[in-house]
Amino acid sequence: MATDLTGKVLFITGAARGIGEETARRAAARGAHVAAVGMELERLEKLVTELGPGHCWAECDVTDQESLDAAVATTVRELGGIDVVIANAGIANHGTVAESPADVVARVLEVNLIGVSRTVSATVAEVEKRRGYLLLVSSLAAFTALPGMAAYCGAKAGVENYGNALRFELAHRGIGVGTAHMGWIDTDLVRDVKADSSTFEETLKRLPYPLGALTSVEDCANAFLEGIARRKRRIFVPKAVALVAAARPITFSWLGDLPVLAQAKQMVPRLEEQFRKTGRTFGATSAGMGKVRS
Repeated sequence: MATDLTGKVLFITGAARGIGEETARRAAARGAHVAAVGMELERLEKLVTELGPGHCWAECDVTDQESLDAAVATTVRELGGIDVVIANAGIANHGTVAESPADVVARVLEVNLIGVSRTVSATVAEVEKRRGYLLLVSSLAAFTALPGMAAYCGAKAGVENYGNALRFELAHRGIGVGTAHMGWIDTDLVRDVKADSSTFEETLKRLPYPLGALTSVEDCANAFLEGIARRKRRIFVPKAVALVAAARPITFSWLGDLPVLAQAKQMVPRLEEQFRKTGRTFGATSAGMGKVRS
């Protein structure tokens, strides 16, 4: 794989766990300097200590522009600049729109979509100096839809098209823009949903490949780094997700609605009841949810 990132500075949001953490580890192993930013300070500090000299961490809430600007300033001061941004921070609520407080639904949109746009705004000037690359983390959810994921799907679809337009806007500045589209990755976020809802896990098992496939976080991080090194416009994990993207005219047609609607009247009440019993609107490992009235 063309993954030589020696000497490059990677600014990674949501780096405390999951895809962000694993990508940070693997990027550092390939010679990159990592700025690990996020909201779980102990985990970030531990990660950077393990990575060794030449890396830094910063507290950062991607919905707070001052917080992002401060994290960028720390990165530039400690590492000299920014070559690559991975706008990875993301959350998923547990529950349907009808069952979730408005602030919970809004928080998902704010982190997953507005957080990406704020990350770009905070970093674009530094990335331009190095004619670098922005990787905006979208999802397979940009071109599929499942009940219980309305806010998540809406945000990830927004990230995809935001990236499409941004690619044109930044081309003359020498900045590359890519979007990442993953299926289900074996992270705390996905494990939290499975733990709280047997209906969710049963649904995944019935979905055809790659819609129900679970990919390791290691394979996902490797795909990210390969895509970054090649400045790809799209990164699909697993690669078969590209077929789902190509089929979206069918997926989002009345014909594509039929198999989901056939199950929704029975599945959605079960899903809502299971999430209701947990007493939580986010997974057990979600960070920064104290601001949300749930």
